[in-house]
Amino acid sequence: MNDVASFGANIQKTVLEATSDALGLAILVCDKNDEIVFASRPILQFYPIPDHFLETGTRLKDFLGAIFDSGVRSGTAPETSRRHANREEWISEQLSHHWRERFDVVERIGRHRWINVRKRRLSSGLGIVAISDVSEQKKREEQIQLDMERVELTESILDCLPNPICVKDRSLSYVAVNKAFCALHGMTAEAILGRSVWDLLEPDLAEKFERSDRATLETGKAHSMPEQIVQADGEDLWVVTRKFRIGDPGKYLLVTCMNDVTDLIVGYDGMDDVTSGRSPLQIKDYSVFVPAQNCYDPFRSIDMQHLVEAGAIIDPDVKGKQKILLMTTAAALEVNLVPQLRRWGFDACAVRNVTELAAFKDACTARGVAIDAFLIDGTMANALATAAGWTMSPSLVIAKDWKAVELRASVLALCKHGIGALPLADTDGPADWDIIVPDISLAGRPMPEVEVVVAEDNEINQFVFAQILEGIGISYRIAANGEEAVKLWQQYRPNLVLMDVSMPVMNGFDATRAIRALEKNASFQTPIIAVTAQALDIDIEQSRLAGMDDYITKPISPDMIEAVYRKFVTTKAERMAG
Repeated sequence: MNDVASFGANIQKTVLEATSDALGLAILVCDKNDEIVFASRPILQFYPIPDHFLETGTRLKDFLGAIFDSGVRSGTAPETSRRHANREEWISEQLSHHWRERFDVVERIGRHRWINVRKRRLSSGLGIVAISDVSEQKKREEQIQLDMERVELTESILDCLPNPICVKDRSLSYVAVNKAFCALHGMTAEAILGRSVWDLLEPDLAEKFERSDRATLETGKAHSMPEQIVQADGEDLWVVTRKFRIGDPGKYLLVTCMNDVTDLIVGYDGMDDVTSGRSPLQIKDYSVFVPAQNCYDPFRSIDMQHLVEAGAIIDPDVKGKQKILLMTTAAALEVNLVPQLRRWGFDACAVRNVTELAAFKDACTARGVAIDAFLIDGTMANALATAAGWTMSPSLVIAKDWKAVELRASVLALCKHGIGALPLADTDGPADWDIIVPDISLAGRPMPEVEVVVAEDNEINQFVFAQILEGIGISYRIAANGEEAVKLWQQYRPNLVLMDVSMPVMNGFDATRAIRALEKNASFQTPIIAVTAQALDIDIEQSRLAGMDDYITKPISPDMIEAVYRKFVTTKAERMAG
């Protein structure tokens, strides 16, 4: 009987040794009397104790005492462990852990070593301890923590820098931006990260920037270019943009830094600027800078007070510059053309309506200021009549697709020779002047009293829509929710519906479905355009399923509305009439 028992015990010991080795564990088993019945040799890799403490029959208390005496135990370093721990208290605490049904802990047993200790007490009284080395895992966790702290510190430093900085990956998507870069575009970091320059800028500029980005990524040659940027708040920013490549092959990143040199270019020459901390420089040279990003959205930054105030600031002390007045209802044209005229050497400003024009004229007369040329946006309603009624100076109606070189030559000729003065109100516009609002009606359908219904619940956006549609001469009505939009559609049967997808009472999708249901037997289907905050695939798909014809994204602009109107109303009318 003893021989059989001994043989079975040897088998169990062999199995435990094999299990310990296969799993990379150190295993200790003790009975209900806290005496060791099995201890694998790997325990000695963790605790430098005499190997006789692993023999069968050794008391658990003596085993723990040997560990304490070795100086390598949980939460302590060998050279300091003896100073701050009481031997009996530590052993008692460990024994209490062994008698718990379950006890798991990660312990530090040296300066750079960590172990995971799992203790189980079975219902039979047997206690099992499994010990594994987790030093590498802890080191990785500590390294990740250090890396995260470094990243947070780096981001904090970058956000404190006044110069816009961005980082792109190999696909030229933004992976990091600082606060100055976000302020430049008037967007949050979350709205920029993961997107590309094609999502932020006009196609021509996006293509130009992508070429220089790819050249820097592929060749490693740094790129430098002086640029003039229009920020989201409408202010000019003069920068020297530098791009350079960082990282290892296959993991390259592109870093772009825009160094603000506005002080050097614009300059300040007043004592007020000196006391405010600005540099009292007087250098003014714009010629080296090329047009770059234009992040300014005039309708996002619209100044309500400016729209009701008439007149403009006139500086009568400007000498030697020909004075140009521009009249346009399109803020985008004003933002682009007035700075361009100034770069050409003219003293230029703009008015936006007849009231401002009259106030400007009175101010000029009172101050004795002569206007050398009057430019009128040809896309405005009554543009030719306005030109004909202007008698203070030669005037020129600007074609919609004006070219910078041709316009500059025309303005110079106008100022010098008066060419183009006072066109008659009943004459045709320039050959390349596209009439925005069609005179023809859809075949078999009279021109509606209201051409466009706008469904928009935000009051600011309602105002922007109104300004744009009035500016390009299109009649409209505005609904504050989808239900009102359906009623206005039934009442006016417009040529076009601009439908915000997110509204109270009834959203844009449901309103579109309601209109399409009412149109089932109609000979004409109204184009419905979704207006979304972001061009998300889910919104686009919902728009299509609801029966919408296309979509546009906010912020809206006159060019955007005009393009949609021409696509779905003017072109269709011309095709049907033909």
